[in-house]
Amino acid sequence: MGAPTALPRSGLTGMRAFTLIWIGQFVSLVGTGMSGFAMSLWAWELTGQATALALVAFFRFAPVVLLSPVAGALADRWDRRIVMMLSDVAAGLATVVLFLLSLSGNLEIWHLYVAGAFTGAFESFQFPAYSAAITMMVDKKQYARTSAMMGLADAASAIVAPIMAAALYAFLRLEGILLIDIVTFVFAVSVLLFVHIPAPRKSHEGAESRGSLLRESGYGFVYIWRRRPLLGLQLVFFGGNLLFTVVTVLLTPMILARTGNDELQLASVNAAMGIGGVLGGLIVSAWGGPQRRVHGVLSGFLFGGSIGPIILGLSQTLPGWIIGALCMMGFGPLINASNQSIWQSKVPPDVQGKVFAVRRLIAQITAPLSMLLAGPLADLVFEPAMQPDGALVPIFGGLVGSGPGAGMGLLFVLVGLLSLAMTLVAYLTPMVRQVEDRIADFDAAADA
Repeated sequence: MGAPTALPRSGLTGMRAFTLIWIGQFVSLVGTGMSGFAMSLWAWELTGQATALALVAFFRFAPVVLLSPVAGALADRWDRRIVMMLSDVAAGLATVVLFLLSLSGNLEIWHLYVAGAFTGAFESFQFPAYSAAITMMVDKKQYARTSAMMGLADAASAIVAPIMAAALYAFLRLEGILLIDIVTFVFAVSVLLFVHIPAPRKSHEGAESRGSLLRESGYGFVYIWRRRPLLGLQLVFFGGNLLFTVVTVLLTPMILARTGNDELQLASVNAAMGIGGVLGGLIVSAWGGPQRRVHGVLSGFLFGGSIGPIILGLSQTLPGWIIGALCMMGFGPLINASNQSIWQSKVPPDVQGKVFAVRRLIAQITAPLSMLLAGPLADLVFEPAMQPDGALVPIFGGLVGSGPGAGMGLLFVLVGLLSLAMTLVAYLTPMVRQVEDRIADFDAAADA
């Protein structure tokens, strides 16, 4: 498969280039978050079902995971700046189509599924290209800091986007917010024209991986399988995302159900999630994370992936949800920055696209399954069982209450307990706990 025509090799480099890209991605994330929030409100108003919101998430996310190996192979073949631009342009085109459908009054729920699948297919290129590009732009000592900045952009946009969307939705409706999203995509693509991303140095692993697109797409599996500690580390994310996705998919319908569709309370919880992420991102950016990165990963799962969901599920009012949201998202930057730093240090840059894409596949392949199961579990099992006359109310009603949203709250508590058990098992597994000792850094291996 031929590469797109290369862009001229000029523009900013190093940390300044990363910072400019980071600003562009932050602005784009705000627009994407606003449109996502508005589409969730629109879908809930139309259907009143958690399943509909879960399906929107599923069709957006499934292609990201399933196409990752091919996307990673192409990200290593092509100019990574072009790959990032193509991903942003495709997302912008999908938003334009939704905008026109909404403006004409023809938008239906299935349009969100199709647009999400199209966007997700191209979004699969963004993570391997962006992650590998950062390795080439900044010094090794900056890996954790730049990863934390990426998480900070996610979290800060999560504060700004829902507040802006909730404030503007009544006036601009869905089409107005989609138009804002289109403008932010244009900005994100434009800033990429002003940076230069160096090509990686050739490595033994890079030479070994070369071949047909099919061979290169599968190389990431081979690389990770040969390095079992890295595989073990990623299996923690495999289990964590299976559980955590249930919470992220059902959080919006749970809050709306418990509050009688109170958009302001929903926006407040989303903002609290963003504030938690911002605080965590700022701390990790200034601190740089623990010297033993694996402790950052596992302690983050302990507090953010276990205690946070339990607090959200047990709470029945806004203050408790805010505390749970702060806890759940506050440790996200520590988890992701620590994990990203481990992988950036261990994997040669010229195969990071392939390896990181498969790493993402392993970590997130369970998320689409959770998205498909979360809605029916809530609508058909847990919600009916936790109505005032439900079968589980005598057992769990004292913990999570009863009525609309209580079933989803109980599900959150169960997710948190399962995540706690998974994290303890990971800590007790030497292969995972000692991953940084058992796998050499790529630059140390190259100099040996």
